Amino acid sequence: MTPTRDIERLVAIMARLRDPERGCPWDVQQTFATIVPYTIEEAYEVADAIERGDLDDLRDELGDLLLQVVFHARMAEEAGAFGFGDVVLAINEKLVRRHPHVFGDLEGADPQAVKRLWASIKAEEKKARRDRRAAQGLPAEPPAGALDGVPPALPALARAVKLQERAARVGFDWPDTRQVLDKIAEEIEELRAELDAGDRARLADEVGDLLFAVANLARHAGVDPETALAGTNGKFTRRFAHIEARLGEADRGPHEASLEEMEALWQEAKRLERGGS
Repeated sequence: MTPTRDIERLVAIMARLRDPERGCPWDVQQTFATIVPYTIEEAYEVADAIERGDLDDLRDELGDLLLQVVFHARMAEEAGAFGFGDVVLAINEKLVRRHPHVFGDLEGADPQAVKRLWASIKAEEKKARRDRRAAQGLPAEPPAGALDGVPPALPALARAVKLQERAARVGFDWPDTRQVLDKIAEEIEELRAELDAGDRARLADEVGDLLFAVANLARHAGVDPETALAGTNGKFTRRFAHIEARLGEADRGPHEASLEEMEALWQEAKRLERGGS
């Protein structure tokens, strides 16, 4: 197998799929915006294969994710903006530029020096982008803020942690984890008040505040909230499947059982997970 040739074939296949006359009608009608959800989904599929330790599946999912890159690059080429080769060139140059301690004259730099260097290089890149926009007659970007650069499309919990990390860099952070617990207690009380008031808009706002505070607690505790919640989702799925299976032994379903009966089976599932009888 020749990797370069295979990549060229993939690019050619994508071009054929996007051909207005000979391509696939579904592929032809797609836009950057309509493909974005699939791109995000494929990234999650990659993460899932890694979580399960399935390397065969990981190979396939990485291929699906690569297809998303090729798809976006093809649409950009059709718009006269850039092609797949430009994407590869850009990341190659960025990797070399951001790692002078590997590819340049700074071999053997310590981790702190590398961190300072990385920040300096990124600042230079931002200046170059501003200069390029000015040369093209484009509006100047607003002054960079501490929270700039956190992608809005990130999952909400992951973005909350990123925003909190950025704020913490400039000193806006709870110094003690227990203070975050106090903040969570405060948010719960505010949520309780809105439950009594019955205003759905304000209720949604308070639920968001509570989730943000819990994400902050996870960050302080060194726990990734997305991973933690994914684990709990899996645990809930397993235990609920146990409820269904046990009820199924009597040819019944959850809709035919009382909440108390299902709770008893839930507790049974917990005991079995912990090795109990």
